[in-house]
Amino acid sequence: MADEVAGATFRRNVRAPSVPVLGAAWVSVEACTLPVEGQQVRLAEFDALFASALRGVRREGSGWLRLSLRGGAEVEEQARELTAREAECCSFFDFAVGRDGDEVVVDVRVPADKEPVLDGLAAQAEAVLGR
Repeated sequence: MADEVAGATFRRNVRAPSVPVLGAAWVSVEACTLPVEGQQVRLAEFDALFASALRGVRREGSGWLRLSLRGGAEVEEQARELTAREAECCSFFDFAVGRDGDEVVVDVRVPADKEPVLDGLAAQAEAVLGR
């Protein structure tokens, strides 16, 4: 199933037997090179990271989202590895992972034409915070 949002097509979440229900489907059909099954797994990986460590979500500006995660070196490594894999298949993403005191900070930047994808990622993160 697909939806049109701001000129981009997005896949709707379809629950696979081994994949949890996710907060939002932000995977752009045109931009993602992963097969559908891989997209669902990737969404689940972000969902798991958010569920275990997300502390905050904030828009820093147009095309820029900041995610704050609680945790040490293990969470930082998990965030680095996951965002590196995401940038490989969706090269428009610019991820920067660092530390600010006891928090892991993930800055996510996208070009203006990919903001609907960033909005979807933000919605997924905010849905996890609201649980």
